[in-house]
Amino acid sequence: MIIVSACLCGINCKYDGGNNLDVRILKLVKEGKALPICPEQLGGQETPRDPQEITNGNGFDVIEGNARILGFKNDDLTSKFLKGAYESLKIAEAVGATIAILKARSPSCGVSQIYDGTFSGTKRNGNGVTAELLLSKGIIVFTEENLEKLESLLMGEI
Repeated sequence: MIIVSACLCGINCKYDGGNNLDVRILKLVKEGKALPICPEQLGGQETPRDPQEITNGNGFDVIEGNARILGFKNDDLTSKFLKGAYESLKIAEAVGATIAILKARSPSCGVSQIYDGTFSGTKRNGNGVTAELLLSKGIIVFTEENLEKLESLLMGEI
């Protein structure tokens, strides 16, 4: 089983109330190969919500207690992101997921790059909180932007 960011399946859980539909990922859900999750909603956040970014670090730093996730109005949402990451991990473990496809650059789901915490659109290297937690538990994480690598890896098995 694969877990996927719910916004990539067309579920309106993105911070602005919209989604990031990717028909390739929706196809996996329809075929019963993937299960959608939204770490932000699992952490207790509403949709829509203000933009949020990791400040002074990345997902690893947040997990270690050395960085925070702040909203655009400087509200601290770190505990909600951590709760959502751990709830996402519980779901992944419950369904035996070994692969995740998560939304690129998200403070929860970003892989390899996230926004830098200045709300300027500037990116920096690092993973989001959920992505980092899943990777630390041996789950292979992709984004919609490198899905071809997964397809090549599995040689059409998904």
